Amino acid sequence: MKKLRYRIFFLLVVIAFSACEKDDICVDGDTPLLVIDFLDFEDTENETPKVVPSIRVIGVGKTPIPTFNDPPAQERTDLESIVIPLDPTVTSVSFVFINDSADNDDGVETGNLDTLTFNYTVKEKFVSRACGFIAIYENLDFTLTGDDENWIGRVEIDTNLVEDQSRTHVKIFH
Repeated sequence: MKKLRYRIFFLLVVIAFSACEKDDICVDGDTPLLVIDFLDFEDTENETPKVVPSIRVIGVGKTPIPTFNDPPAQERTDLESIVIPLDPTVTSVSFVFINDSADNDDGVETGNLDTLTFNYTVKEKFVSRACGFIAIYENLDFTLTGDDENWIGRVEIDTNLVEDQSRTHVKIFH
């Protein structure tokens, strides 16, 4: 009788553990950010990186956004590359790029402001059961608006497909 109990107990334990599933942990399921490099306008052939002094990026109609660099940059800092988010719920998003950003005594921005509008098509990509879907951006294009004193000299789309953050998507020459 004792052997029968052990066998039944063992059988129940085996059945219980065989019903367990592997934990679904999402490791690489983030929607990619847009990678932008700032390059020297006077050395376009070699594409020499050039720091933008005291850069500030603001989404149009939004508050200043953090640049998602590693490590994260402060709101106004000197950078030669940034990563910023695109909005997967729309097909166009605008950012104000501010060179030499500072506020005067009244709190008014005194830097040189240029606006870049990025247009794109949003596609969903299935990553895994744990991660679900992520947004990827195709057909990336831009429109540059500013004034007579644009600090951005030229913009190039390096790749019009934004599916990861391992490469540069946009080059800004200044």
